[in-house]
Amino acid sequence: MIPPKGPVDSPGGRDRPRETRPPYADRVPGPNVPFPPMEAQLVEMLPVGERWWYEPKWDGFRGVLENDGGKLAVWSRNERPLLRYFPELTPLGSLLAPHSALDGEIVIQRDGGLDFDAMQLRLHPAESRIRKLAGETPATFIAFDILLWDGEPIHQRPLVERRAELERRAAAFTLSPYSRDPAQAQRWLERLEIIGLDGVVCKRTDLPYKPGSREAVSKVKHHKTADCVIVGYRTSGDRIATLLLGLFRPDGGLDFVGHTSGIPRSLQVQLQEILPPLAEEGHFGGDSRVPGGGSRWSQGKDLPWTEVKPVLVCEVRYDKMEEERFRHGTRFLRFRPDKKAAECTWAQVRPERRRDDPTLADLLARR
Repeated sequence: MIPPKGPVDSPGGRDRPRETRPPYADRVPGPNVPFPPMEAQLVEMLPVGERWWYEPKWDGFRGVLENDGGKLAVWSRNERPLLRYFPELTPLGSLLAPHSALDGEIVIQRDGGLDFDAMQLRLHPAESRIRKLAGETPATFIAFDILLWDGEPIHQRPLVERRAELERRAAAFTLSPYSRDPAQAQRWLERLEIIGLDGVVCKRTDLPYKPGSREAVSKVKHHKTADCVIVGYRTSGDRIATLLLGLFRPDGGLDFVGHTSGIPRSLQVQLQEILPPLAEEGHFGGDSRVPGGGSRWSQGKDLPWTEVKPVLVCEVRYDKMEEERFRHGTRFLRFRPDKKAAECTWAQVRPERRRDDPTLADLLARR
């Protein structure tokens, strides 16, 4: 495969910044490595039954770690080589037999939890910058499946057998825990967000590894709701396309925290009547984290928006906070005329740690 020139999507397959791809050797995953990796079907409820078990959904970059006859590589789900961005993983090659491959997730741990923002910083064109970050915030490869070992096609076996081989042959790696108990999975779903995890992955124990398929894996995310004040809007043509959302700090300052992913058609007429008359600037007090400052994906370009007086409250559904923003666009649920704007505070989206919450170290010690 000859790498494309110019901008390419970043490794994780998410809505991440685009970058100029550096030159790489003409390599693809080895001929015996099942590829692309298995995918997961998003479902609302945990599937239950003897054929299912559960694993935490790690919040990092998916990676297939391969020793191809002495040449180590880490492949993203779209065949992008990742080792350049995580050079500290190179010593893992000595733990793999030749012609072996593991499926897993690259994560960065900090302060007892996962730090996805530190992962994003690795997508940098300068090798010197990457090596500096690798020393400051080293990444970990968490293995959760074994595909090949010394050329043996273990991926053809059912998951229950693959896991036994993973624990026997790759014991020197950091392995993801798993549980057959749906009650344990529900606890993970409800409480692991506090250490940065992203939900629960549910896997069929009786099926072989299915490259690129969602048949054998489901994922469940713990969606939450928050009351936010509407701080502005963006338009597309003559309609309001996006609502911009804010939360108040303890000192009374207002922070921009994200946007709705779309506006239902049924709301368009109502929004056109309500929002333009509320247009009013100057409610962010010089804070640089405002909608007009551009998103992290905007390549530094300002995005046009209209600021409004922060008096209108709406309830939104979201899945995860990233740094100080909703990671993805939120879903508008309803207006909250019964709520005061001042009640829309950060306390809603920053859960407090409970005494019985697991730590990341506890979780990784569980097999």
